[in-house]
Amino acid sequence: MVASITPLPVIGVPVKSSNSIDGWDSVLSILQMPNGVPVATVALNAAKNAGILAAQIIGITNEQVGGNVESYKENLEKEVLVKVNNLKEKGYANTFD
Repeated sequence: MVASITPLPVIGVPVKSSNSIDGWDSVLSILQMPNGVPVATVALNAAKNAGILAAQIIGITNEQVGGNVESYKENLEKEVLVKVNNLKEKGYANTFD
């Protein structure tokens, strides 16, 4: 609905609720917007991803926000590498080769 009345980018966040069909009704209502009404969609219950996507969009023209997004993603990479190394130390080395 909001996407049809604003020229601004809209990010849909499908939400699984107590009265939904495992969230599929929410997903489909966002995905099935008519031509001319684009809506970016993130995963079910992924409001954090919606916020990151919004920051990436803003970061295109705002260097400070763009830099913050870049730093955030670099930190994510470091966290993943630490987890990979922890798994390798515990004998799961073949999984990541």
